[in-house]
Amino acid sequence: MNLNITFQTLQQSKKHLCARYIGISTLVVGLALFFVFFNADMDFDYVIPRRLLRLATIVLAGICIAFSAIIFQTLMGNRILTPAVMGYEAIYLLWQVLLLFLFGTQTLFWLGLNGHFFLSIFLMLLYSWAIQHWLLPHVKQNVFQLLLCGLVLSLLFGTITQFVQLKISPGEFSIFQGLSYASFNRSQPETLLYASLAVAALAYWGRHTFSLLDVLLLGAEQAQSLGLDHDKLMRRCLAIIAILVAISTSLIGPTAFMGIFIANITYALAGRFQHYWTLLMGSLLAITVFLLAQILVEHIFNYKTTISILINLVCGVYFLLLALRTRGMT
Repeated sequence: MNLNITFQTLQQSKKHLCARYIGISTLVVGLALFFVFFNADMDFDYVIPRRLLRLATIVLAGICIAFSAIIFQTLMGNRILTPAVMGYEAIYLLWQVLLLFLFGTQTLFWLGLNGHFFLSIFLMLLYSWAIQHWLLPHVKQNVFQLLLCGLVLSLLFGTITQFVQLKISPGEFSIFQGLSYASFNRSQPETLLYASLAVAALAYWGRHTFSLLDVLLLGAEQAQSLGLDHDKLMRRCLAIIAILVAISTSLIGPTAFMGIFIANITYALAGRFQHYWTLLMGSLLAITVFLLAQILVEHIFNYKTTISILINLVCGVYFLLLALRTRGMT
């Protein structure tokens, strides 16, 4: 009798979960169609192709942000953290301002969007390798010490970035300001193609990692007692996170609190903590948030505000409430 009740409960839970995924998928499709065709006058020469390009950027960036945030929180065992804490976005901004300071605006023409994209990924991988080579061996299993070092590095890179900003010309500063805000208008078809191939390669390379991350949810010590190589998993996942953050930041710019917002809403809606489900739900939610923000900017605010302002406002307030609630619970 108890087995029948348990089986029926699992079946009902699975049905509710499928209904949630169908609902959010339907919402994504509806928002995407509205975004592409609303007030487009069926202009397939310019308007609709440009919107399709922005839509592809939104989808790819949403997947990268959701994957990087959820995987990072699993590694750290904390739900109020984001890859930005380790300094990934700070090193990206420092790289941009150093390029402008050393080579001026001509560097944008020399490198091009594709060259800039690949150099950003290489820089993120180099930074991730430096963390793994010099930082991880010293902190070992002390996650809080690792995060403290990452926070100090973020502040250090941010301070250097602010100092270099004072040395560049006003024209170069305006270009840097544009790069430091989230936007879906930067990407080009070739860049999106390379980014899509990179994400597909990461998904194939890390396809066996999701089950290992499910084991890590039990805790680092419990996972190691079950035979999990924690250090190897940490190195692999940090490399994946570095590439994902590089892709999303290169495509749309920094999104500091977006990952925290998406990850925690995902945990609330997914109903399960297996990464197969949470990564899928997180990607759908990130795409939904980006589509809503872009629609509001274009059709409600008439470009009088930016994507960054809307996202940072909503996600920043949510992060503050989440931090206060977590502190109250502890």
